[in-house]
Amino acid sequence: MKKINIGLIGFGRIGSGVVKALRSKRAFLKEKSGVDVNIVRICDKDMKSKRPVAVSKSILTKSLSKVLYDSKIHIVVELMGGIRPAKDVILEALRSGKHVVTANKALLADSGNEIFSLANELALNVAFEASVGGGIPIIKSLKEGFIANRFDLVYGIVNGTSNFILTKMAEEPVSFKDALKIAQDKGYAEPDPYLDISGMDSSHKLSILALLAFGLSAKPSDIYTEGITEIESGDIQYAGELDYAVKLLAIAKRSGDSVELRVHPTMIPKSHLLANVGGVYNAIFVKGDLIGENLFYGQGAGALATSSAVVSDIIGIAQQISCCGKVTGSILFRKDVKNIKNISDIKTRFYMRFSAIDKPGVLAKISGILGKHNISIASVTQKEKKGSGIVPIVMMTHEALELDMAKALKEIDGLSAIKKKTVKIRIEG
Repeated sequence: MKKINIGLIGFGRIGSGVVKALRSKRAFLKEKSGVDVNIVRICDKDMKSKRPVAVSKSILTKSLSKVLYDSKIHIVVELMGGIRPAKDVILEALRSGKHVVTANKALLADSGNEIFSLANELALNVAFEASVGGGIPIIKSLKEGFIANRFDLVYGIVNGTSNFILTKMAEEPVSFKDALKIAQDKGYAEPDPYLDISGMDSSHKLSILALLAFGLSAKPSDIYTEGITEIESGDIQYAGELDYAVKLLAIAKRSGDSVELRVHPTMIPKSHLLANVGGVYNAIFVKGDLIGENLFYGQGAGALATSSAVVSDIIGIAQQISCCGKVTGSILFRKDVKNIKNISDIKTRFYMRFSAIDKPGVLAKISGILGKHNISIASVTQKEKKGSGIVPIVMMTHEALELDMAKALKEIDGLSAIKKKTVKIRIEG
């Protein structure tokens, strides 16, 4: 049995989890997979912090070169995070003839094309199961298990922090700010939660899903992204009364010869499978021409779930090396859509909450402006007056063009009777 040597770069929470899994399960993995994986070098700039796993000092180093240029190492596992220097590390590892395993969603969203192109050129593999969905095997499913499919739709809840916040706001009458504080206290949100609550983390993951499903290289800047900071507990309550749930969705949807790529809060029917995904869990809904509809559900983050995905990638490459002596390289991504559809050209239904002064004629003015911009109202409800004298007016529309809605809301929010920016949530399902 050939021994496959691993060099790990990044010995933080996830890196420690990977080392612990490979060490504690070495005999189990050897028996189950037929390969013997051995960690020969661990690189990190911090050698003082305590880790949940003990390793010999002889394999620890602060030098990247001792991993990148060690001829005994077959696979480099990059768990540094960030774009630089992680990008340089991965490219140099490939140039040095080593396969790569990474969990770095931000880097793949930014520079995936360059990395995969070099890997293919050198007949090396870059595996990245842990970059989306934590322990959910969505990457392998899209690029291998479902390879015969033409995808129409891939969308889901891919950020556990935002999902926890929205779930907490639905379960209890708490504000966004209070729900965020609870998430931070429980360790579900970072001290600086920007990437999660702004939707950027979901955008990074959607970029990877779009590449797998549609062969389309999209950077986060190409993806319309909207976070959850404007959502109030009242909106979630009103949505519930209308039999909808509010979720932050990452959406990749075929639209003719283009694809819609967008991240934003979304109302989905409570009967939809995604509506019942609560807390920090992730779920990804996939629709293909052969498989029909599939739902992937599980832990989307955390050291254990992410380590499971990283170890899976390591074993997969190790088996190919052991069996064939060579790995054929990363999969080629065939582009089967022309471009990304502009958000202004997308049609959806909408939920809107207007904050209006309670006086005659206001509703008529709002309705008139919407009609002028080709927006048809499906339902309207005037809620109880708040202490400030402002009346929430909740509307649901039929399908409308995004550009028309933007123009209408700009005009409506300019009315003297409208006292706060209108909240708009798109509807799917």
